[in-house]
Amino acid sequence: MVFALGGGSWSRLGSDGAWTRWFESLGGRVLPLQPANCGFEVEIGGRKGWSEFLALRHAGKPLKNVALSFTDSLGNEFRRKGEFVLTATGVEGSLIYAASALLRDEILRRGAATFELDLRPDLSMEKLHAELLRPRGGKTLSNFLKARLGLCPTAIALLHELLGRDQLADPIRLAERIKCLSVTATAARPIDEAISTAGGLALESLTSGLMLREQPGLFCAGEMLDWEAPTGGYLLTACLASGKLVGESARDYLKQP
Repeated sequence: MVFALGGGSWSRLGSDGAWTRWFESLGGRVLPLQPANCGFEVEIGGRKGWSEFLALRHAGKPLKNVALSFTDSLGNEFRRKGEFVLTATGVEGSLIYAASALLRDEILRRGAATFELDLRPDLSMEKLHAELLRPRGGKTLSNFLKARLGLCPTAIALLHELLGRDQLADPIRLAERIKCLSVTATAARPIDEAISTAGGLALESLTSGLMLREQPGLFCAGEMLDWEAPTGGYLLTACLASGKLVGESARDYLKQP
């Protein structure tokens, strides 16, 4: 018998993780299901989530061509360019999903995970300094940042959200924050909002052919196993690959005398 019961992130379609207790009763070691490829909630100065202004005006807006850096308390490092989206309560999108496993695990260990954004990774600090020291010519700071640095309105709003007036008024400090803007995530979004899940049947409970060691003839495949992929595409590919392996393993098992 082959099971491919999924994780727990699509309960509205039946993939709710209810199978976990059944497989524990069959002798499998099941690790708790957790959100993977997920968004996060943020905290700003002790306040959960963005300000009402940012949430109303910029939720759903993307930040493109930015770089995200994060080093967890165990020394694991992440740095990648890409894009993500601001939500009413935090952040989500492809760049966030790529770092989500490290961010989630750090939150579980320490209660929060602070990552850094480079809003103009293609510009050097020296170039930023030079541009920000130019006279504004009567432009507001927002219009100046848009005209001289090409920052989008959402990036500018994020700077206003996270920086004080003194930092915004100081060209040198502002340049430093444009290159390294700290954002603190305090919780992953609920598992039912996640693209996929981590946790599930521990691989040591299975043979190399993905048969449950305590139940000969019972095979498992896909997202119900304890692994996670960095994107939905890799997830699908690996699920299909595990299905092929299980099919071949079940065939070979049936051929045994």
